[in-house]
Amino acid sequence: MKWGILATGNIAKKFASTVLQMKEEGERLLAVGSRNLSSAKNFAEEYGIEYIYGSYEELAASPEVDAVYIATPNNLHYENCRLCLMEGKHVLCEKPFTISPGQAEELYRLAEEKGLFLMEAFWIRFLPLYEELRKILAAGEIGEVRELYVQYGFVAEGARRTRKFRSELGGGALLDIGIYNLGFLRMITDTDPVSFSTRALKLNEFHTDAYSDLDLVYPGEIKARTIQTIGQVLDRNARIEGSEGSIILEDFQHAVHMKLLKGQETIKEYAFPFDINGFEYQIREVTRCAAAGKTGSEIYTPEDSIALSRLLYDIRNSWNMKFDGE
Repeated sequence: MKWGILATGNIAKKFASTVLQMKEEGERLLAVGSRNLSSAKNFAEEYGIEYIYGSYEELAASPEVDAVYIATPNNLHYENCRLCLMEGKHVLCEKPFTISPGQAEELYRLAEEKGLFLMEAFWIRFLPLYEELRKILAAGEIGEVRELYVQYGFVAEGARRTRKFRSELGGGALLDIGIYNLGFLRMITDTDPVSFSTRALKLNEFHTDAYSDLDLVYPGEIKARTIQTIGQVLDRNARIEGSEGSIILEDFQHAVHMKLLKGQETIKEYAFPFDINGFEYQIREVTRCAAAGKTGSEIYTPEDSIALSRLLYDIRNSWNMKFDGE
């Protein structure tokens, strides 16, 4: 796949580094676009990129690329995805895909109409460990799933904190990292929650969420709790409690290790190291699906993405929190 990258922030750097390590698989990073030409030039120099563009429009229209990775702020995802699709490009867009489910539905319809591949970059869904985890659950090795717990928290300071929290950029801990927590719960339950409620909510000076503690109930009386915060370090722990055992993930996001327990005893441990850094699996999925003429992934489907967008939207609405353009 011939890739172009839209924007030049930290996540774009991780993506660029990954693609460069996949040359033997046929992945090529050919172009970068930024609203700041000097940023694009610096990024291109660092990663050996040939084509440099000083606007998103120029990158989207570039005949040199087949697919675009969108790494812009949350509030720009909808318009950037639409721009690239209208220019005939396959798209992998950073999470959160959009800030409203209506926007997500429109984009997936457009991709289907254009015959182009489109996917939210919910990269953890493609990690090898999760394929094994689904097999363990399907085989009933911990009995019926009864309770789920997941948490994620980190501290951001200075300009990074401002970017993470600004309302006009679609900021807040729920959209930034809570999406991983809620996405994890969907991966385990494979469905939407029946209900949700907020145990605790803390806002910041930007009037977006700095901390939230949520309870959710899924079909089959499965109870879940998720905590997400920007302002406190929380290990990315996840726990799945079943009627006959439990599974512990010490880091559910960078998921390379998990334990199967019966009571307090560890019965089995699993290790699934990454080939590169974890991003490679979603990149392979884009290339595979685009080559097969698919407009969406069967692993992380458009329906999954839309459902996650709707849940995030509904939770924020329950907090009376909306963003411009929704």
